[in-house]
Amino acid sequence: MGAADGVQLILALLFLAFLIYLVGRLLLTPLRLMAKIAINSLFGLLLLWAFNFAGSYFSFTIPLNWVTVLVAGFLGIPGLLMLIFFRLVL
Repeated sequence: MGAADGVQLILALLFLAFLIYLVGRLLLTPLRLMAKIAINSLFGLLLLWAFNFAGSYFSFTIPLNWVTVLVAGFLGIPGLLMLIFFRLVL
């Protein structure tokens, strides 16, 4: 094995490591996004559930569906206030 073979082997291993990194990055990015959406949706569901629990004493609730959960999850308290405003106006 000559010096040229050793250089080619090192370059091939570096290229393989780069490909593994690239494929891993491409596969993990959507998984991170899905995990973030799931966590935010869970937060929105809990937020709406708590509001509906308190609002049931005043006969004022917001329906639990995927749109309201995502709005409350992504926007947090301002999203909940927006949903309350829409419920009052519409």
